[in-house]
Amino acid sequence: MPLSLWISLVTACLVISLTPGAGAINTMSNSLAVGWRRSGWGVLGQQLALVAHVIIVAAGVGVIVQRSPLIFEIIRYAGAAYLAYLGLRMFFAPVKAEQPVPVPAGAAGADPHEITADTPVPAPAAPASSPAGMISRGFWVNMLNPKAILFFLAFLPQFIVPGEPIARQYLFLITTVMAIDTVVMWGFFAGAAQPFQRFSRTARGERTMNRVFGTLFIAVAGLLLFIR
Repeated sequence: MPLSLWISLVTACLVISLTPGAGAINTMSNSLAVGWRRSGWGVLGQQLALVAHVIIVAAGVGVIVQRSPLIFEIIRYAGAAYLAYLGLRMFFAPVKAEQPVPVPAGAAGADPHEITADTPVPAPAAPASSPAGMISRGFWVNMLNPKAILFFLAFLPQFIVPGEPIARQYLFLITTVMAIDTVVMWGFFAGAAQPFQRFSRTARGERTMNRVFGTLFIAVAGLLLFIR
C-alpha cells in the first residue's frame, strides 16, 4: 500500500474510533468497574468483532446483508435488544456499597455493618466482569451492529490496490484498523474514565455511574433501532 494511501487509512480509522459509540461506552464502563489494565479484555473482544466484520465483508456475506432487508433488520433488532439488555442490567445493578462491610478495627462505638452513601468500596458493580465475560460482551457489542458491516463494505474497498494480493491487503488493513482502535479505546476512552474511579468507589457514586452508563447503552440501542 502506498504511504499516502496508508496515511489516509490511519486518519480515517482515528476519526471513526474517536467517534463515541457503544464500544466507547463499554470500554469506559469496564475501566471504571475493573480498572484500566483489566478493561483491555473488553477491548480485545471488540477487536475480535472487527476481525469478524472484515471476514464477513471479504467473504462477500456483507453484500448479502446489504441486499437483504430482512437479514439487516434481524441483526439490527438483535443488536438493539442486546444493548438495551446491557443498559437495563447495569442501570439496576446492585451496589456493592449497600452490602454490610466492616469498619476499621478499634473504632469506638461503631456499628460494623453501618453503611453510608459515601462509604468507600473496592470497585463498582458490573455484570460479567471476568476476562471471558468482558471479551464476550465486547465482541457482541461490536458484532451486533449491521451498519458496521455495511460501513466496512463501503470503506475497505477504497484502500484495496487492484492487482495486488487480496489476502495480504486485507490482513494489512485489519491489522491497522485493530491497532488504531485498540490505542483509542484502551489508551483514550479507558484512560479518560480513570479520574472518575475514585468517585465511583462510594455507594452514591457507584449508583450514579451505573445509571449513567446504563442510560447511555439504552440510548445507543435507541439510535440503532430508530435512526436509519
